[in-house]
Amino acid sequence: MILGLSFSLLVSGCFGRSTAPLTTPSATLTRPAGPSPSPSSPIRHTPTPVPSPSPTPSSTPDPYADLTIEALRQRSYGGGSIRIERVLAVTSAFTRTLIAYPSDGLTIYGFMNIPRGHGPFPVVIVLHGYVDPQRYSTLAYTTRYADAFARAGFLVLHPNYRNYPPSDEGPNPFRVGYAIDVLNLIALLPTLPMAQPEAVGLFGHSMGGGIALRVLAVHPGVKAAVLYGSMSADERKNFERILQWSGGRRGREELSTPEEALQHISPVFYLGAIVTPVQIHHGAADTVVPPEWSRELYERLRTLGKPVEWYEYPGQPHTFPAGSEAERLLLERSIAFFRKYLR
Repeated sequence: MILGLSFSLLVSGCFGRSTAPLTTPSATLTRPAGPSPSPSSPIRHTPTPVPSPSPTPSSTPDPYADLTIEALRQRSYGGGSIRIERVLAVTSAFTRTLIAYPSDGLTIYGFMNIPRGHGPFPVVIVLHGYVDPQRYSTLAYTTRYADAFARAGFLVLHPNYRNYPPSDEGPNPFRVGYAIDVLNLIALLPTLPMAQPEAVGLFGHSMGGGIALRVLAVHPGVKAAVLYGSMSADERKNFERILQWSGGRRGREELSTPEEALQHISPVFYLGAIVTPVQIHHGAADTVVPPEWSRELYERLRTLGKPVEWYEYPGQPHTFPAGSEAERLLLERSIAFFRKYLR
């Protein structure tokens, strides 16, 4: 009963705050001087042909206009609040709750780990990689990373994204919809009194790393980002790989995009605008996402003078085995990185 009362107070505390027609002149007819025509001399009127008006060409909407990095920068995010639906688990280090929030008219679900102690806390948003939506669970494989960050004292939010149950379904070309869901979540952090919205970091694995890269190209307010086995910042590379993985079932539409449009959609062409410190991890034996993609990203960011760290793990696969020394190092380095920048 005490736990129920305490949580009710937490929830009520979380949501006590909000974040002209033109006028055409009439023509005046003037009768010319001179004799009036007599009835015997009728005036013959020859009709002057009136040309048909040329059809006004209608502009064809650009199907890629809303997907570009610049369009994502210009639009607004937020509206509403992050709701705590119910408690999922209570541990000695944190309380896990189911959350829901609005994103472009959709309801997005996920979970939040609230550390023990007195907040507000710096925030880490954990972005999961690709899982078949039909087999997805809110407590996905990335839950263990979220738990480690919560035990280290971070408020952790783990969104499902659109099209991952129980979230609503919505448009998602180039996975831009997923990035919009994350950008809306960041914009709603001020509605959580236990959060420090000015101290937010991203941790993205695989597809989640690719989502994080788009968010970084759009939003300069993210203070730190950890990319683990990340997809490329180059969308053509990503969808060529996706086409291969899926046996040709996914990726064809994205790969048919004109090159000029693709250059406005792919974060790789906007790396110079990223101001967020980035830490990159990749298993050298990864057969799912090529390790050279992460090496290439590291070299590009380093050449641009960006704050970036790079760690490669010999013999490790795409997802490090749970509880392995490689995973321990990954989390130790990630936590130290977040503690450095999320102040």
